[in-house]
Amino acid sequence: MAQQERTDPVRVGLVGLGIIAETHLAVLAERPDVELEFTVDPRPVGPIDFRGARPPHHRDLGRALDRHRPDLLVLATPTETHTELLAEALLRSTARVLVEKPLVHDLASLAALRELEGKADVADRVFTAHHFAFSPEVDWAAELLAAHPEWGPVTTITSAFYDPYVLRGEAAFASYVSSWTDSGVNQLSMLTRFVDLVALTSVRQTDGGASAWCAVEFRSRGEVGTARLRSSWLTGSSSKESSLAFGNTGVEVWIDHTAMTGFAAREGELLAAFGNDGRTGRKVAHYRPLYASLLSGRPDPVLGFGTAAMVAAIHGAVPEAPGGAAVR
Repeated sequence: MAQQERTDPVRVGLVGLGIIAETHLAVLAERPDVELEFTVDPRPVGPIDFRGARPPHHRDLGRALDRHRPDLLVLATPTETHTELLAEALLRSTARVLVEKPLVHDLASLAALRELEGKADVADRVFTAHHFAFSPEVDWAAELLAAHPEWGPVTTITSAFYDPYVLRGEAAFASYVSSWTDSGVNQLSMLTRFVDLVALTSVRQTDGGASAWCAVEFRSRGEVGTARLRSSWLTGSSSKESSLAFGNTGVEVWIDHTAMTGFAAREGELLAAFGNDGRTGRKVAHYRPLYASLLSGRPDPVLGFGTAAMVAAIHGAVPEAPGGAAVR
């Protein structure tokens, strides 16, 4: 029997009304198949406007779940709160849960989520907002690679993510912890579009955590390669770029995540190029396709718990030096 399409709107509860919640609200408001049923935030913030109405607001998730039966919960809260809120959401509701990235802040929290599997359907109900994997330039590059198997395997990746958080001082560390904590998940989840990640082989954090240089082993079409990941807050403006090198054929794919553009070249020959019309902001351009996938009934695997757990395990790993000492 064919699956019957849903006709009722998806009832959404939004937990956390910080900066990133503004993007969630903007994209959700565009979708006629969504109703914002309630919001939650422990801070003294008032009800928000959603399509000219003010949904009920609660100071804690438990009280909200006593009064509402959401289909989808969105956790846009600080990372260290995710595990506790997820457990409450999974055990006290039947809703699916979309969690802002990163899913967890340490490997102990990941283990705690795995222990819930016998009590709640973690694998099918927990999703992570790996929004960089849905950015237009990444979609373009992934389709380009799929269309050109003759280029061979990706052999080297270099990705550099810069954010001007040095201007925020200690507030940046309070909000984002470190450049690797904040940007590493974006880089790793984005790379799952192109290669199969294997392991973190080295990580060096400098500038008190404001900068990082990491290396990750991956596999591409049966061959092993290395991704070199740079992140830093010591910059005057945001800049994010990645390059994929196909060493066997000399092809290179360059992606500018800030401008949402890209091109492919081989020596002096331009093979392909991608641009955009400049009408859509970067975050909205990420979250529109993310929600389209999540609410389609067939969410992309990059949103799923399996991918989030793999990314978290690599992101939180402590590689060993040849003598057995940890490399940091």
